[in-house]
Amino acid sequence: MPGFNFEFLQLNEETQNFFLELFWRFGLFLFGVFIAPIFGRFLPLFFCWILKFAVRFFRLDIKGFNAESIKPVKNSIINIGTLVFIALCLNILWKYQVIYQILGFFVYLALAISIAWLASRLAQRAIRLHAIDLVQRLGGEVNEVALVFETLTNVIIILFAVIIFASGLQLNLTAILTSIGIGGVAVAFGARQALERLIGTLELFLDRPYQPGEYIQVNFNPYGEDVYGRVESIGLRSTKIRTAARNTIIIVPNSIMASKHIENITRGKKVVAMFYLDFSRLLKESERALVKRVIIESTDTFWGISKGNTRIYFSNTDDNLKTRVRVNFFLTSSGEDSLKLRKRLVELADQAIAFKLSTYDLKFSMPEPMIYIDSPMTI
Repeated sequence: MPGFNFEFLQLNEETQNFFLELFWRFGLFLFGVFIAPIFGRFLPLFFCWILKFAVRFFRLDIKGFNAESIKPVKNSIINIGTLVFIALCLNILWKYQVIYQILGFFVYLALAISIAWLASRLAQRAIRLHAIDLVQRLGGEVNEVALVFETLTNVIIILFAVIIFASGLQLNLTAILTSIGIGGVAVAFGARQALERLIGTLELFLDRPYQPGEYIQVNFNPYGEDVYGRVESIGLRSTKIRTAARNTIIIVPNSIMASKHIENITRGKKVVAMFYLDFSRLLKESERALVKRVIIESTDTFWGISKGNTRIYFSNTDDNLKTRVRVNFFLTSSGEDSLKLRKRLVELADQAIAFKLSTYDLKFSMPEPMIYIDSPMTI
């Protein structure tokens, strides 16, 4: 019986070297996978070390930041550190593209999902704690718009995760981004109305032409009367207005509200600044005209004072020995901060008036400080 020929099973030297290098590289990769959790556990400690180093330059509450931000996501940071180390070790098998692509698909997919999940949690926490707290401190009202920012943030995070996954596998990012762009255009055409309402909501939130509780006047029909009512709520899609005449609710899409001319009645605050000037003698008609001209010219250089509504009244004192001048300035503003600024400008205008009158040798005194009177706006 003829013997079995084993010669065809013998490998040449080049093939043997190939398999030896493959086994050596794969074993080194497995060793890296084995020690990867150790690297992952050191990553939170590395962040703590960075915080301790940053304390030298910035005022930070390390214990509070560690308890609020790092500890709740410590396991996620460890997982990401472990996967990052495995991804680095995977480069050992870069020479063997088939094995690299198969293993890299699972490694980079897990890494992208882990990073996206951690970033989403951190962004959600930042929006719901810090951003909402900032809006409340600025006097704003927190509503469904916060959900819009969360959604947009998650979309950006997902795109970032896709880029990480594609970069790890050396895929063509240009083709992927082009496909995403074409898909985005298709989605935009398909959800045009929804996007218009979303953009309208963002415009209303950023510009804030009105807030819940304020009275506004807006025209929806050029051939009809204006709608006057109280803003009940600003939702994700629409604004609810309670009309003053019928006490009914009008629901208007935010995209329409963002394109309309809105008159905010509540913010139309008008303040009268009034002060008196008591001159040391009776003024002649020419001197009265001079005083009036000086007051008007002094207010022209200051922004925030209604020039056409400035009122100047002349009268004599009870003993008819002196002339008293009453000056009324009208200030209009849409907010408390702006109104404070304009009041300060009125005080500067008062000082300018006093300086100019003194150059004409007109002596006077101010018996009373400046008085501010709230005046309602007429509709």
